[in-house]
Amino acid sequence: MGLDYYNILKVNRNATEDDLKKSYRRLAMKWHPDKNPNTKLEAEAKFKQISEAYDVLSDPQKRAIYDQYGEEGLSDMPPPGSTGNNGRAGGFNPRNAEDIFAEFFGSSPFDFGSAGRSMRFQSDGGRTYTDGTVPKKPPPVESKLPCTLEELYSGSTRKMKISRSLIDTNGRQGQETEVLTIDVKPGWKKGTKIKFPDKGNETVNQLPADLVFVIDEKPHDLFKRDGNDLITSTRVTLAEAIGGTTVSINTLDGRNVPVGITDIISPGHEHVVPGEGMPVAKEPRNKGDLKIKFDVQFPTRLTTDQKSALKRVLVG
Repeated sequence: MGLDYYNILKVNRNATEDDLKKSYRRLAMKWHPDKNPNTKLEAEAKFKQISEAYDVLSDPQKRAIYDQYGEEGLSDMPPPGSTGNNGRAGGFNPRNAEDIFAEFFGSSPFDFGSAGRSMRFQSDGGRTYTDGTVPKKPPPVESKLPCTLEELYSGSTRKMKISRSLIDTNGRQGQETEVLTIDVKPGWKKGTKIKFPDKGNETVNQLPADLVFVIDEKPHDLFKRDGNDLITSTRVTLAEAIGGTTVSINTLDGRNVPVGITDIISPGHEHVVPGEGMPVAKEPRNKGDLKIKFDVQFPTRLTTDQKSALKRVLVG
C-alpha cells in the first residue's frame, strides 16, 4: 500500500494551499535532521516523507493524479524534462527535500552568525555547513553525581534537572529546561561515566557539547568499598575474642546477617564472608566479599583473683 500523503502532512483531503503550507512549516521544522541530532536517521526519513507529501499535494497536477490513482499513479508520470511517458514506471521524481525546505523558508532557519552559514544533512547523517566547513564540537562537560553505597548496591533512578542555552530558528539565544533520567546500575563504581550526547549549551558556529555525569561515592558510616569487596569493623570483648562469638552485620540492602566467629581473634584479625560484598557491575548476580575487621577491647581493670585466674588459663 502506498504512502498516505494527507496523513503524513496531518491534513484532510480538502486541505487548501494555506493548510498545506502551515502543516509543512510545522512538521518540517520539527523533523529537520539538524533539530534531531540524537535520532538523525529516523528524522531524515520522516523529513523526506513530509517534503515528498508537500511536493505532491502542493502541485495541482500531481495532487489530482494522486487523488485518483494513488502513489502508483504518480509512478507513471513522465520524468522531468521528457515529452511523455515512454511506458516506464517510476518516472515521478520528487524534488530534493532540502531544496524544498530552502525554497519554502527563503533561507535556512538554521543560519548562525553574519556569515549566513547553515546546517544541512548529508546522506550519512553527518553535519556540514553549506560553505563546506564543519562545525566544531567542544569537549564534554563533566559533572559529579554523588551516590550512596546503598544506591550503588541496589541500583537507583536519578532525575537531573538541567538548564541550557539554545539557538532558536531565528538565530536568537534562549533557555531550555529539561529533566534527564539516569539509571544507576548495581555495582557501578566511582568514575563510571554516563553520557548524554548534545545536551550542552548551543552557541553560534559551534555544536552543543555532550553532558557527562561521573559517578562519585559518598562516605558511608559502616562500610568502606574496596573494588567489589566491602570492609567493615566491629568491636568485641577479650572474652569474645578468645571464646568465640556471633556478630550481626546490617547489610546495604537492609538484611541482618549473623556471622559466627569460632577462631581466636587476635588484633588485626580479618574474617571474610563470601558473597556479601558489592554486586559485580557486569554480572550483578555475583557479588564480592564482606571483610570484617575486629577491634579487641581489653579490660581496663582486673581484680587480683581475675588476674590470677586469667594467668592460669593463658599460661597453663
